[in-house]
Amino acid sequence: MGMALVIGALTLPLPAHAQQNAQPPADNDALPVEDVQTFAEVFERIKRTYVDEVDDTTLMRNAIRGMLGELDPHSAYLDKDDFEALRETTEGEFSGVGIEVGMQEGQLTIIAPLDDTPAARAGLQAQDRILRIDDTPTESMSLQEAVDMMRGDEGEDIRLTIMREGEDAPRNVTLTRETIQTESVKHELLAPGYGYLRISQFQSRTGEQARDAIAALREEGDGDLKGLVLDLRNNPGGVLDSAVDVADLFLDSGLIVYTEGRLPDSDMRFSASTQTSAPDVPMVVLINGGSASAAEIVAGALQDQQRAVLMGTESFGKGSVQQVLPLNNGDGLKLTTALYYTPDGRSIQAQGIAPDVDVVRGRLEVAEGSGLSIREADLENHLRNINGERERTERESSLAESDYQLGEALNLLKALNVLPRAQSGD
Repeated sequence: MGMALVIGALTLPLPAHAQQNAQPPADNDALPVEDVQTFAEVFERIKRTYVDEVDDTTLMRNAIRGMLGELDPHSAYLDKDDFEALRETTEGEFSGVGIEVGMQEGQLTIIAPLDDTPAARAGLQAQDRILRIDDTPTESMSLQEAVDMMRGDEGEDIRLTIMREGEDAPRNVTLTRETIQTESVKHELLAPGYGYLRISQFQSRTGEQARDAIAALREEGDGDLKGLVLDLRNNPGGVLDSAVDVADLFLDSGLIVYTEGRLPDSDMRFSASTQTSAPDVPMVVLINGGSASAAEIVAGALQDQQRAVLMGTESFGKGSVQQVLPLNNGDGLKLTTALYYTPDGRSIQAQGIAPDVDVVRGRLEVAEGSGLSIREADLENHLRNINGERERTERESSLAESDYQLGEALNLLKALNVLPRAQSGD
């Protein structure tokens, strides 16, 4: 399950000059002799007295993994298999069941199921806790150990024991691993002139695919695009550059995101270019608790620049940047080196993005201070009362009818088109 290695992580290669400029520790940062001696003593006692014989290389790599694992959930030691898994994630092909996982409060937790995968088809949801993998409890597992157990060949079954909030007892779910080729972008018309753009994760080609999807929506709508819903729900993140590319499709100027870390090379700023695909189309962005990292960058940029209305529930709150550092032995280090910030200087880390309009448990609530005031009669194609009977003037897509949040997003888009005309007296 290679995709679990970068649970919404923003991965960046370390600039070459940063590697060259790496400085040895100053005298006051030298390793404490007593701690080094303690490490050597523990190492030797394990070699002499542990019930099974363990070779030196295994012990050293386990020590490195333990050192990184205590830092944060996203830093990791990458051996050659892990590098391949990282490549699979960014390129969109891997063998597994299609879930992004992380550790929350010491428990293995699903961040998001990927669209059209065994996990999604089985109904697994964000925030489901994985209690067991086959017959092995996950309570004392590291994230890396869990990922390794969930990997496997196409056609092999895996049984996950899931505990979901609000349910009285855990459930067993058996999934069949398959080679998953993910298309990160989907689109369709929800109603004449109103488009739907779904981004399930941010891969290397997501920006290009989103640009093509917008062009296709315009063509399908006879050149007219009156509104767009950008769906980032259960999007666990991915590649930083792709998040910037997607935000740039809707912005023609201004800051998109910036990062800050301890090293000067970690401080970066990304701004919108003047060339854009949809600078003026009214937008609603859907987010939820499974929207993380790169998805939060896009949502935060569009919100801060007042380019879109955010609807749904609060996002995940993953606001750190990981860089992949090559090691001399051919392996690598994925290390958290910076935090990212929205254009207004908000850090999303452990906070999340709050929507402008909350859609909670089947009801629509307008967030205080959002400046939106909507009545049913303001909505284009609203249900009209004619001689006591309701009439719908246009048929919406089945997707908008079956997805409550999406249906409300479409209604809000139509209201946004109506409100300017009402305010101008047209």
